[in-house]
Amino acid sequence: MLWIQECANEGGITITQLLEVTNLSVSYHTYAGEVQSVRGISFDVKEGETLAIVGESGCGKSVTARSIMGLIKPPIGEIKLSSEIRYRGKNILTFTSKEWAYYRGGESSIIFQDALTALNPTMTIGDQITENIFAHEKISKKAAVERATGLLEQVGIPDASKKLKSYPHQLSGGMRQRVMIAIAFACNPKLLIADEPTTALDVTIQAQILDMIRSLQVKKNTSVMLITHDLGIVANIASRVIIMYSGRIVERGSSDDIFYHPKHPYTIALLRAIPKLTDKSKEKLYSIEGRPPDLLDPPKGCPFAARCPYCMNVCVEANPESFDFGLGHTASCWLHHSQAPKVEWSI
Repeated sequence: MLWIQECANEGGITITQLLEVTNLSVSYHTYAGEVQSVRGISFDVKEGETLAIVGESGCGKSVTARSIMGLIKPPIGEIKLSSEIRYRGKNILTFTSKEWAYYRGGESSIIFQDALTALNPTMTIGDQITENIFAHEKISKKAAVERATGLLEQVGIPDASKKLKSYPHQLSGGMRQRVMIAIAFACNPKLLIADEPTTALDVTIQAQILDMIRSLQVKKNTSVMLITHDLGIVANIASRVIIMYSGRIVERGSSDDIFYHPKHPYTIALLRAIPKLTDKSKEKLYSIEGRPPDLLDPPKGCPFAARCPYCMNVCVEANPESFDFGLGHTASCWLHHSQAPKVEWSI
């Protein structure tokens, strides 16, 4: 599309920032009231990088992903007017139906966490892959089938030509997830969102799926947004990490920043909850006490205050400002204020 070419070549300079999300706020309207799922978050995704968004269930990470794919549907779902999601400089929230059709599947794709429900049970695997190809390219059926076969081979599915005729229920969970990856990469998208892509898979298959995504990303120079609740799986795949809690970003930084120099108590709690192979003690795994706040009535202060062992009066009364530690590492925590008591923590 013309606007993509203009954005990519403007001023003869290659733009490295693929996606920019500014002040994104998303609510769901329920019988109980307005659930403020995402509350004014901002971040960007650069070309060819992997950005991980980590947090507990209900923190807003999947809602963020669905917003970027244009899957928030009114009147139940609402993206606030102050929100902006810019893809190559253009706000996708102003897209026409034709632009959305080009963007979804062509420029961006998503891998959902439950492949069995995401795949169409009435269509063969081959038809589901070629359907995406036909939607974005003028190509013969023979060429589309050949590409679909090649995609299945790339994602490690044996007897690919035979598997094209299979239905989703005839494949294992790991195989279905591989099919989802093949569909996602069918039209060489520039942005791939992987929403909990390894949920319900055993550890060995998890590693295979993540290696596959990483390999295809490098080969096709695709930007990846990895959405997960498990901080442990992002260490070897993400260059930058965003920690979300209660609809807000509480910390962001490089993988090294997050794993070796965490600045927010919630990040530290997530790190402590990761099982360690070297730990030979018989103590129970660390867990975070308490529950996340009710987003029907979000707290006015720090959302983590009620569960934080370092909570101060100011934490309850005012939402903390963002403190900058350099090179893109920031955290929203009052403990970094000059007047706060000094706290030493270990992971």
